[in-house]
Amino acid sequence: MWQPNKLEVERLEKIERLEALGVEPYPRRVERTHTAASAIAAYDALEPQDAEAAQSIEVTVCGRIRRVNLKGKLSFMHIEDESGRVQLFLRVNELGEETYNLIKEKLVDTDDFVQARGTMMRTKAGETSVLVHEFVLLSKSLSPLPVVKEQVLDDGTVVEYGEFSDVEQRYRQRYADLAVNRRVRDVFLKRAEILRAIRRFMDSENFLEVETPVLQPVYGGAAARPFVTHHNQLKQDLYLRISFELYLKRLLVGGYDAVYEIGRDFRNEGVSWKHNPEFTMMEFYKAYTDYRGVMDITERMLASVAHNVLGSTKITFQEKQIELAPPWPRLTMRDAIKQYAEIDYMEYPDAASLEAVIRAQGEKVAPGLPWGKLVSHLFETFVEAKPVQPTFIIDYPRDISPFAKKVDYDDLHVERFEFYIAGMEMGNAFTELNDPRDQESRFLEMAKMFKEGADDETPLDEDYLRAMRYGMPPNGGWGMGIDRLVMLLTDQRSIRDVLLYPHLRKEE
Repeated sequence: MWQPNKLEVERLEKIERLEALGVEPYPRRVERTHTAASAIAAYDALEPQDAEAAQSIEVTVCGRIRRVNLKGKLSFMHIEDESGRVQLFLRVNELGEETYNLIKEKLVDTDDFVQARGTMMRTKAGETSVLVHEFVLLSKSLSPLPVVKEQVLDDGTVVEYGEFSDVEQRYRQRYADLAVNRRVRDVFLKRAEILRAIRRFMDSENFLEVETPVLQPVYGGAAARPFVTHHNQLKQDLYLRISFELYLKRLLVGGYDAVYEIGRDFRNEGVSWKHNPEFTMMEFYKAYTDYRGVMDITERMLASVAHNVLGSTKITFQEKQIELAPPWPRLTMRDAIKQYAEIDYMEYPDAASLEAVIRAQGEKVAPGLPWGKLVSHLFETFVEAKPVQPTFIIDYPRDISPFAKKVDYDDLHVERFEFYIAGMEMGNAFTELNDPRDQESRFLEMAKMFKEGADDETPLDEDYLRAMRYGMPPNGGWGMGIDRLVMLLTDQRSIRDVLLYPHLRKEE
């Protein structure tokens, strides 16, 4: 139950005073003709040609009060909407005493939403403003927002600084975080731009955007533990998807040449600076290509997105200078581990000998892991965090890659790549397996290796095999976490800073 503090009690009392004066603190109707930015732009564009005409521009703007400066019968107020801030020039002569007294007597507070109608002008200090003729309270703020300090620069620009001292509180109260931190709002505006740029690129490549089920009777397409739910009427357990893969590839069987999806995946696993149980994924599948063709698309896509969103393929992430323009280096997993761990795992062709080598390096490893998982352990320990510039790591062990075709030089590796930027895994791709006999064999092999309680079960999906038996064209497939791309392009170290509502522990 809400227990108002002293400031909130004062604001509740102000609402009572407003209502006694006949002022509705939450009116039904609102008008707006201009955003803050468009009002300023209209005046600034016309003023050099005709200053008198510019001062006759009529606007109605709305926004949250961010700053008030009372000066007797004259007051200044900054209001803010999504586009930015505009100053209101408030005089008793234009407003009348009854309305002006609402401001003078501080019945209107910082954080309230207001509507102002008037004409554009420039103050003596040189700031483009609205000379207000009509002022309306739109929404009374009961709880003051967290304090953010302001600095007024010599040119009149207001700069905000400071933030919540408790970062977790910022995530829990994202609405307040957004309201007081412009830079946080800018991250999510940039996120929307990134998604639009990806879609434009995919459309230009003749991909079809589709939607596949979130609730699935059989989960698959990745090695992860799912969330389980239950459909009461059907009396059936269902899984929140961990991947789009198997449903997207079914569409290639159905006759589409190139499909993609951007949406939510759900994995019932831990959280970290780069993991959240609910995250945005993008996957695409393209017929008549392989992982080499997919590498080409990857390079061009990320370079295109960076150029369209940031104006350059050169970016800065955590003080590292990164060039996204193609071509990117392509390094086999074997060569990468040889380079960084000084171990050639092909010299240890069975799990027992490779495990012994890893332990000799002083590394702890769970006993009884299959050979491919030991190779993966070497990679994650010695290599994964090393590549700063975009790098393709190619040709992965077969037994950790159940949906990829074998390479042509041995039976132990498959045509799979992951790409790494700034020490982060960004995405995963394959020359997709399209032989239903081989695919069924892989499912059965993975089932034998699965240990109860592990996170990497790959259940056999009979319907997917049935689809493959109708004939699946050769194809290349690809998946990337959108959240990590947003981290990279907005220079945010934690995935929580690019999710509007990150998952947190239950609030005590």
